[in-house]
Amino acid sequence: MTLLHDGELSAAFDHAARRYDLLTAVNPGYRADLRRSARRLRLPGGGRGLRLLDLGCGTGTSTAALLATAPHAEIVAVDASAGMLERAAAKPWPPGVSFVHAPAEELAGVGGGFDAVFAAYLFRNVTDPDAVLAAVRTALEPGGRLAVHEYTLSGSAAHRAVWTAVCRGIVLPAARLAGDGGLYRHLWRSVLAFDTVPEFTARLRRTGFRQVRALPLPGWQTGITHTVLAAAPDVRQETP
Repeated sequence: MTLLHDGELSAAFDHAARRYDLLTAVNPGYRADLRRSARRLRLPGGGRGLRLLDLGCGTGTSTAALLATAPHAEIVAVDASAGMLERAAAKPWPPGVSFVHAPAEELAGVGGGFDAVFAAYLFRNVTDPDAVLAAVRTALEPGGRLAVHEYTLSGSAAHRAVWTAVCRGIVLPAARLAGDGGLYRHLWRSVLAFDTVPEFTARLRRTGFRQVRALPLPGWQTGITHTVLAAAPDVRQETP
């Protein structure tokens, strides 16, 4: 199963950026599910006084979801694709939202001190998920929250079959017409190759995250897309 990685994947996203919002609009509930996952962070006070990271922001749909649940927060949105980031930054945003061009593996240049991190459709596209999770843990304040919105299959053969049927019947034909068949073949295969929900939650615990749990999303994506929630260690509590 051939997948795209690193610069090759960023270049494919650059090429697809102009049509990306149109293609995701084909997915029923795409934006509503992102908002649901962002709300599951349970950020207090509309995010007032909080600093949030949208990791792998793409064209900014996940940023908009985070902003909807935390309109008073400072939001730093990061993506490795210059083309996707250009589309995101061109949209209207309040002053508290900023965009940074950087790979998820290089968060040192973005800084730390984040109260929460939102990562949508990211982890199955990075070469080393453990390294990115470790970087996220470092970037979070003690006890800071993480919400991963991702195509993480339940492990059921039926859910694998539904995912493949949707991709072959709807997503891949639309992508070929748009000239981005290679990227969307990668996206289809990357879901099949990535962790199941039990595997990903175990990965989070191995990386040091606490309070790990996975919540399903409704509709056709039940068993296919999940919100996985976790918290960084509370250093103050762990210190003798």
